[in-house]
Amino acid sequence: MTGVTDSWVVQELSARMFEKPADAAPPNGLFRPVVEQPRRRRRPVTLTLRALLPAAIFGLWWGFTGTGIISRTELASPSATWSAFVDLLLHQDLLGDIGISASRAVFGLLIGGGVGLLLGVIVGLFALGEEIFDSSLQMFRTLPFPALIFLFIIWFGIGETSKVLLIALACLTPMYLNVSNGVRNVDRRVVEAARTFGLRGWGLVRKVIIPLALPSILNGLRFAAGISIVALVFAETIAANLGIGYLVTQASSLQQVPTLMVCIIIYCLLGITADVVVRILERVTMPWRRHMAVR
Repeated sequence: MTGVTDSWVVQELSARMFEKPADAAPPNGLFRPVVEQPRRRRRPVTLTLRALLPAAIFGLWWGFTGTGIISRTELASPSATWSAFVDLLLHQDLLGDIGISASRAVFGLLIGGGVGLLLGVIVGLFALGEEIFDSSLQMFRTLPFPALIFLFIIWFGIGETSKVLLIALACLTPMYLNVSNGVRNVDRRVVEAARTFGLRGWGLVRKVIIPLALPSILNGLRFAAGISIVALVFAETIAANLGIGYLVTQASSLQQVPTLMVCIIIYCLLGITADVVVRILERVTMPWRRHMAVR
């Protein structure tokens, strides 16, 4: 009976707080109706502005190599790089190598990002979880993952497992740090309000805490996606016979500078692609953030 009475009181108070009586008038003109200002449209960032800096870098590259300021044995010209790209595309399985490298980065990101997400939620929610995991994960944050290459070869061999796990380890800590920080900073008043409506356990985490921490989660995903490409460069030095790292090893041994330039540009494009994918995910999951940018 007490529960029913309390529920009726909450409903009654909520109704009285949000109802708008028709005969209510502002006392003595102290409160004036707020006129909603029309929302200013954000000026779209055109493709021309986005391409301005890359075009400037390309122009400097062309100018330095074309005028001989930088020797072509040290830095290949754009035309030589393009010729090397066409040659790799026609006479080697360049697209297959790109797909293999991208799959290594994606699998490593999924494993490391998934573990980092889980640990971040646990540490953010429970003080015991912080006591158990946080100090060890902070230690991994300062550990240079290239130093583990030879250990991973000994433990997991020279196959795909060692490459993917090295990328996963590199992606774990940035994801963990952002998720744990986002969960800790969730407004506790909202959590308590959700509990009054009966949300408990996994339902509270899934419907309240995760959505409120979503900006930090996606920010961690962006960092982890970028680091996955950096870790990919090191991972593909582990006796790779396929992928972009294999082409880098071959070009380095034969001093083929144009091929090296092609591989560097491909790594850059993979990084840009990862960032664009995360941006699209942000727009889909958090459409309101587009209207919060500083004008």
